[in-house]
Amino acid sequence: MKMMMAAVFAGVMGAGAAWAADPAVGTWKTQVDDGAYAHVKMAPCGGAVCGTIARTFNSDGEYKSKNLGKKLVIDMKPSGGGSYKGNVWRPSNGKIYIGKMSVSGASLKLSGCVAGGLICSKQTWKRLK
Repeated sequence: MKMMMAAVFAGVMGAGAAWAADPAVGTWKTQVDDGAYAHVKMAPCGGAVCGTIARTFNSDGEYKSKNLGKKLVIDMKPSGGGSYKGNVWRPSNGKIYIGKMSVSGASLKLSGCVAGGLICSKQTWKRLK
């Protein structure tokens, strides 16, 4: 029984270390969209990565948006080489798009697409934490 508990503990700790090494996990600053930008906290969600709006800003500074705490990046699953596939929510129109994401150093490229990925809107985010 002790051996089994030790194996389970080691497996859980190893999984946590793997998520900590995920390049997308952290806090990112979005580009300005419709006059505002956000800080998005990317964290593990099941077998994927999700991004929640943590802070919002406009030309007057930080403000309390109705979108605080909502998922902007939805179920992005790693597809290898720092790339991910999932969904993206655009607060300005309330629509969810097919999403792609890639991480390279302190830069995260995110796109939301329609028409099977033929028409995409893209942003590049900068890592804060």
